[in-house]
Amino acid sequence: MNKHIKAAALVAGLSWWATSAAFGQPTTSAAPSASTVAQAADPEADKKAAEWVATLQLPDAKKAAAVQQVIATHLRAIRAYHNAHPYTETPACLNPATGKPLSTMDRQLIAVSAMPKAIHDDLMSGLCQHLTPAQVEAVLDSYTIGKVAFTLNGYKSIVPDLTPTEEEVIVANLKLAREQAVDFKNMKEISAVFEIYKDKNEAYLNTHGRNWRELFKTYVAAANAKKAADKANAPAAPKTPPK
Repeated sequence: MNKHIKAAALVAGLSWWATSAAFGQPTTSAAPSASTVAQAADPEADKKAAEWVATLQLPDAKKAAAVQQVIATHLRAIRAYHNAHPYTETPACLNPATGKPLSTMDRQLIAVSAMPKAIHDDLMSGLCQHLTPAQVEAVLDSYTIGKVAFTLNGYKSIVPDLTPTEEEVIVANLKLAREQAVDFKNMKEISAVFEIYKDKNEAYLNTHGRNWRELFKTYVAAANAKKAADKANAPAAPKTPPK
């Protein structure tokens, strides 16, 4: 089981846009105002926003500029909140779901999940104001480097006879992970959020007639067998004649 999954019941149970800090501690820093965020220089945020908007190929330059501003503002707000709220804000206590100490990543997810709701809402309302639902999803996919489609393909490889109902549930969970993940700063945190929902998907399969452990074991065995066969059938490298 992935090392981040052990915190799933704790982190997923939190309101990820809560206005109070984890474990009942008051939040010491308010959400940055729009003017403060706008003044915080972040060339990387501007670059990412421009690249993501460019992929939408919006014909309206004014709309494209507005969407780019919404995204860049969110990225700056995420950076500011993340940097102001390190993992040490979460006590180094036990995970009540496992009885084991919280890892550094667990503590970081909890600290960032206390982010004010307005930061997330401003992003989503801003995107929805200017974009179609499909375009909004495209922006979220850009933020999470296409993890929804990539992870779904993984499930289809491991469970070749995945039913339409199973796929619907899996996709719904992955999209929840995607929207939650856009409030985190880096790919390690984004991946940790997805692990929580992957655990939910595997639990769903296990309670609906599947055995995830056996399915995964079979998949790995087949992949290793194919790798060994390909290596055995590969043409031998030509010998270098002696000089």
